[in-house]
Amino acid sequence: MAPMTAAKFRALALAAALTAWNVVVDPRLPERCRPVVRALVGTALLGLSRAAPGSRRSGLRPPALWSGMRTGSVAAAVVASSVVATTALPAVRTAMRERELPPAVAFWLMLGIPLGTVWSEEAAFRGALGAVGTGAFGHTGGRLLQATAFGLSHIPDARAAGEPVVGTVLATGAAGWFLDWLMHRTKSLAAPLLVHLALNEAGALAAVWYARKSPRPQ
Repeated sequence: MAPMTAAKFRALALAAALTAWNVVVDPRLPERCRPVVRALVGTALLGLSRAAPGSRRSGLRPPALWSGMRTGSVAAAVVASSVVATTALPAVRTAMRERELPPAVAFWLMLGIPLGTVWSEEAAFRGALGAVGTGAFGHTGGRLLQATAFGLSHIPDARAAGEPVVGTVLATGAAGWFLDWLMHRTKSLAAPLLVHLALNEAGALAAVWYARKSPRPQ
């Protein structure tokens, strides 16, 4: 068995800390300040990860930024179109009508999703944990580590929504794997940011649309 190096210990500790934060601490934060706190944590972790030996760059500056924007824009368009296409399925429309929306929908769409979910998760998982994990375990091992932590971090979301926990963990873990692969391919965090934003915003807008179209109880 290979010895536990300092780099591997840091990567595993960060994965455990992120999972614990999202499962234990984050659900207890006041809803209004949650997006800002999440964004600050993600940004801080992204900045600190740059000092880790062998960690990859975030690619948020040219020329890597342009590669991420190009590929990410195309992938985001495909993802958003796929979300729209699934609304043709009766089961999907029913689920969207029954989805419980936040009280402040505009706040959710303009701040909660872009800042509190997309930026914070991409900065923390693909940006920070992905970088530290890759430096410690290589591309495949680092990707597996961050995807696992990303999936486990969605346990509270699954419970709150009444969705199957195992299915949610597996689905979000697979999404984390793909988003990390996309970052590795483009050398930029911009690509997974755009795809993640397209997925969440398209789903949220569709849910708002169908919730408002559904007949109101008399």
